[in-house]
Amino acid sequence: MNTQTEHPDQHFDAVVIGAGQAGLAAGYHLQRHGAKFIMVDANARVGDNWRCHWDSLRLYSPASYDRLPGLDFPAEPYSYPTKDEVADYLEAYAGRFDLPVRHHSPVRRLARSGDGYVVELPDRRFEADNVVIATGTFGRSPRLPSAGADLDPQIVQLHSSEYLNPGQLRDGKVLVVGASHSGADIAMEVARSHETVLCGRDTGRIPIRPESRRFRVAFPVMWQVWGHVQSVRTPIGRKARSFVRTHGAPLLRVTTSDLEGAGVERVVERLTGVREGLPVLGGNQVADVANVIWCTGFQHDFSWIDLPVIGDDGWPMEERGAVPSAPGLYFTGLSFQSSFRSMLIGGAGADAGYVVHHLMSRPGAGTSHTAAAA
Repeated sequence: MNTQTEHPDQHFDAVVIGAGQAGLAAGYHLQRHGAKFIMVDANARVGDNWRCHWDSLRLYSPASYDRLPGLDFPAEPYSYPTKDEVADYLEAYAGRFDLPVRHHSPVRRLARSGDGYVVELPDRRFEADNVVIATGTFGRSPRLPSAGADLDPQIVQLHSSEYLNPGQLRDGKVLVVGASHSGADIAMEVARSHETVLCGRDTGRIPIRPESRRFRVAFPVMWQVWGHVQSVRTPIGRKARSFVRTHGAPLLRVTTSDLEGAGVERVVERLTGVREGLPVLGGNQVADVANVIWCTGFQHDFSWIDLPVIGDDGWPMEERGAVPSAPGLYFTGLSFQSSFRSMLIGGAGADAGYVVHHLMSRPGAGTSHTAAAA
């Protein structure tokens, strides 16, 4: 894998911002087209965007559906990879295809430069005819309720992006705020060592457990539905897209009966305020807790994009990744970019492939023929 090598030519056919699964898939396709490109990423290693998740996290999709283009996931087809196995796979992927990733390179500003773009890093700038933004749906900018600032300072507060394991918690009760699949998984884990309350509206559940035989039979059908029915090309898909982007995902591995069996107190009401330093649930239930884990999701942070390409709803104004108002600018890795599959590792390759095909179809694209490292 080409990393950190100085290169005198700072103009590229394309700059890919982000080296997670979406960025790596874009790099794979750019390389196959012979484009001269570079990938920049803020992390120290490929896969660090997965290594930072909580220790017990496993994928909800089986390994046979977790591949990027050109390389199968190295695991039993119906096993469920851990977050570290995913990280190692991504790192191996970048090495296998010798993708030109420049680490420790957060982007400070993206702006127009003539007919192309300029990507500004802390120590240099790159110019490119095209830019592919592959920072993920939310770029891991935590959404934290304002109520957290009013909680007793003795209460340990962790966002799900900071939570690793129950060893980070104080003795005493834990409140998990947000009852989507991540909140349920974390509540189930901490309930083994702490009295636990899970609050938030019911997001529903997929009725088949991922590890079951029924799931093995059903998953190929679900995969086809997610890709071809729940797609931006269908009315039902376009309706689903709005819902998926604004609501928490249903329970997957952990069910409500599992939570009940583990002794988790389930409160369907939301956190509504703070009273004397303690969280208030619903209308009047004060939760006397020592810890709060915020499973409240993430929010967009595109403040570094100095271009009018973000809509009033906070989402990029793109069509299957291409930005009509800014030719040569692309997004990949967004939630429901083309279909429900878009948010899954196994869906990254198709979305990136479409984006790169569009990019390479632009007049004058790919005039250079060697990938470069920075």
